[in-house]
Amino acid sequence: MLYDVRLTLTYDYDAPVHGGRHHIRVAPTTVPNVQRVIASSLSFSPKPHRLTSFVDFFGNTVSDVTFVEPHEKLEVRLTARVQVDDLAHPADLSASLDQLGLEVARYWSVEADSPQHFLAASPRVQIVPAITEYAESETAEAETVLAKAMALCLAIHKDFEYDPKATDVETKPAEAFSLKKGVCQDFAHVMIAGLRGMGIPAGYVSGFLRTIPPAGQARLEGADAMHAWVRVWCGAHTGWVEFDPTNAMIAGGDHISIGHGRDYADISPIVGVLRTHGSHETRQSVDVIKVE
Repeated sequence: MLYDVRLTLTYDYDAPVHGGRHHIRVAPTTVPNVQRVIASSLSFSPKPHRLTSFVDFFGNTVSDVTFVEPHEKLEVRLTARVQVDDLAHPADLSASLDQLGLEVARYWSVEADSPQHFLAASPRVQIVPAITEYAESETAEAETVLAKAMALCLAIHKDFEYDPKATDVETKPAEAFSLKKGVCQDFAHVMIAGLRGMGIPAGYVSGFLRTIPPAGQARLEGADAMHAWVRVWCGAHTGWVEFDPTNAMIAGGDHISIGHGRDYADISPIVGVLRTHGSHETRQSVDVIKVE
């Protein structure tokens, strides 16, 4: 499948910004045998004083931008064309939970995709006993790691309400779990916490999801949004499989990956420092258009 992606991030500041530096992670990444970036371009308003790019530890593309001139508004615009393979769901040849523990113990590599990086607590995902108990209960009848991940994915979709007003970007998994409400970031963090609590390596994926309007209705510009889902290491044979708890599914041809990390902190769209005072408002517009 071929997609054109357009993203605009807008930051309106209460007071002029007198300089700043940001790391921006919004550009899709080529993933072998999954997706290929054909073209990608980032632009900024105002124009940055300095712009460089690098690839971080997890293989995500990062734009490093520095602003010197005062400005009251920042716009980040992405345009990209991406080809995504709609792969068939993997046959469940994954390990049992007991076998997985032995396979992780034998995995000595510390390369970026090593499951060792995705087992312990991370900056935005704590190991919460209540979430671990919930995960163990909801997956008790599943015999393999892939089946357990799917069971937890479905359980979160069933038990949690999608409510953008219930949480914010700083909400911890324990809070979202207590509320049983939140957005895709919260659902992903809760699922990651539950899997890690059981000893299953799990990480966070940031990207885009093409949404399809109801039959007979026109597609709205900007109706799509940045999205988050979960990648799970299902053993040495099966490897990493991605799950979308917000939509109760294995990630497929409509999921376009920006990159991944241990949690949102590793792949947040923009982080940095600036000189100003007061607060700011953030707006986001995303269009994912299938190219026929």
